[in-house]
Amino acid sequence: MNSSCVDASHGLVGESSQIRQIRRHIERLGHSKSPVLLLGESGTGKEVIARAIHNASTAGNFVAIDCGSLVGPLMESELFGHTRGAFTGAAETKRGLIELADGGTAFFDEIGDLPLDMQVKLLRLLQEREFRPVGSLATKKVEIRVVAATHRDLAREIERNNFRQDLFYRLNVVSLRLPPLRDRRDDIPLLVERFLDRLGATHTLTQEVMETMVSYDWPGNVRELQNCIERMVAMNSGPLLQTADLPSALQTHLEARHSLPASAAVAGASCTVTRPQGTPQSGIIPLTEMEKQAIQHALEYTKGDRVMAAYLLGIGRTTLYRKLKEYRLVS
Repeated sequence: MNSSCVDASHGLVGESSQIRQIRRHIERLGHSKSPVLLLGESGTGKEVIARAIHNASTAGNFVAIDCGSLVGPLMESELFGHTRGAFTGAAETKRGLIELADGGTAFFDEIGDLPLDMQVKLLRLLQEREFRPVGSLATKKVEIRVVAATHRDLAREIERNNFRQDLFYRLNVVSLRLPPLRDRRDDIPLLVERFLDRLGATHTLTQEVMETMVSYDWPGNVRELQNCIERMVAMNSGPLLQTADLPSALQTHLEARHSLPASAAVAGASCTVTRPQGTPQSGIIPLTEMEKQAIQHALEYTKGDRVMAAYLLGIGRTTLYRKLKEYRLVS
């Protein structure tokens, strides 16, 4: 694999403009201890980014805290620890996750799921850099970097009184929005190669399988792609992964792709070709103008999806990008 596609310390795969920009942000964040808020859909790799920020800035422990799993009366003990005899069953003193992260990074995954009473205690931790274990009268000081992540709209959660506004401002010192996989399709082949490498697999994909993956929207993002590759490798002992090996969601997508050219042809037949100014009265339209209008119709039909538009037009993506610039169809 091209070494430029995977940063050894960051673990980020891809060469899209979005991933390059995130890499630059991580490098800058390595020089500060400010809280970071990671935004994006589920499965976009927020923990990968959190670990990359940690690796760029600290040498301590990286402690991942799943806020959605902090339920019940023992959640405060899980976070802040407890003293012996603090409650029934507390037979010995226990260090909490926050103390384990001292000198390193505490990653609060799905911070939007954190209960309000725990939000108050987290706010104090951020403000005072101290906490009090359950059952203790003394506070403990810690030096940690807090990275939080969520797929929720925290502004809306604040309006619903589900999230504290003051905590949001404390966390949102620096925010990074992670793009969904459908917005960086060029990274999909690199991700596929990386996942195959991790599995120690010698499998390869047919061109149609790769084209199907690149054109699929991946609602589950990178996590869904990884699961897809693992399933295909587990179910196929041969070296070549074919369309029959695709999961049902991608099979459905493939069937829809196969039906698109005929539908596009029917739609195209109903479109009237616009005659540009200066066209001879013979009605003959220059080939360049026909090509330009064909590209426009394809982009309208695919709602701006350039990968699918190139497929419908029967040309490569690079050819389409070149012609978009040539005909000044890009903003």
